[in-house]
Amino acid sequence: MRFKASIQNIHTFNKFVASLASLGHIAWVKLNSKAVHFTVIPEQGTQVWSVLSIDSIFETYTIQSASEDNTINLEVPLAPLQRALKSAQNAIAANIRLTKKDGIPLLSLTITTLAMNTSSAPPPTSSGFHNRRENGFGDTEDHTGDGFDDHFREETADFFSSRPDRETTVTQDIPVRVLAPASVEGLHEPRSREPEVHIVLPNLMQLKSISDRFTRLALSTKAGTRPGGNSGPKLELSGNMHGCLRLSLNTDSLHVSSLWTNLENPELDPGQMAGGEEGLANHPSTRMKMLGDATGQSEEGWSTVRVDGKDWGRVLSVGRLGGRVIACFSHDHAIVLYVYTGGDEDGVGETVLTYYISSYSA
Repeated sequence: MRFKASIQNIHTFNKFVASLASLGHIAWVKLNSKAVHFTVIPEQGTQVWSVLSIDSIFETYTIQSASEDNTINLEVPLAPLQRALKSAQNAIAANIRLTKKDGIPLLSLTITTLAMNTSSAPPPTSSGFHNRRENGFGDTEDHTGDGFDDHFREETADFFSSRPDRETTVTQDIPVRVLAPASVEGLHEPRSREPEVHIVLPNLMQLKSISDRFTRLALSTKAGTRPGGNSGPKLELSGNMHGCLRLSLNTDSLHVSSLWTNLENPELDPGQMAGGEEGLANHPSTRMKMLGDATGQSEEGWSTVRVDGKDWGRVLSVGRLGGRVIACFSHDHAIVLYVYTGGDEDGVGETVLTYYISSYSA
């Protein structure tokens, strides 16, 4: 099998891997001729199933294997990959390939950087003058004794700045495991029932700031944790079909909340639904839209989930990538986030990250 690619968007790739690394240590990476899939399935917490278009990250892309669609499955440690990508932030070129060293499969990241081509001045003689002079053509004249020639060729700054910088190449190896197709064929995205509410989230970094503030407040008062439990404070996240989103912290001794209004509830496409127009008419979100209002004051028409505050804050770090985020609420069951990035520039495909977050019981 063979995989080699040149990375055209190192900064975005690094932020993407960093957002995954905050949720888990290991990623299942599926490479094929159509897309790149990164999946994180931690023992506890949020699962991430992402599909990256090839041209959103890579400029050139070569893959070959005996499997269908030239598929290669890898188990990749995220922290070493993130460190390698971080070191490539100022690179003028970066390439990644699957290789092997001493029988160990590796993802090798090779980066090329420019180093300023400066030359050190030679040491002075006892008289304080240099005993070598290099003319503009690389020839050297030696001056010793009484016949010192003090006529020097004067050069402009452009003479030095026109000299090409020196390229430096560094390769970092990330040990990986190559997975047999049979070992991953049973893995699939979690199944969730049809959501009652689907809504476009506000700016994720703003939402993260408020969520983290609520979590710190709960931890400082010890009001949001359960004695002897390993989980952190629980936050309630609610949405309705009238553009309202509410984030709350509710305990026996504390109640705080933030409300967003005038958000977008995307229209569902009947052509993408089972039953078409009839299926849309019977969809839970259609029935939910008949309840509540756009002020957010009515208690009707809300779908609510309970999430771990710390885990939720890590999920929201994906806001660094920008893009549009649609949250789908299944009351007391789960919230699914669809993060859409890219796709705005000509020739660049859209990347979709799917976050599955189970709701805690009340």
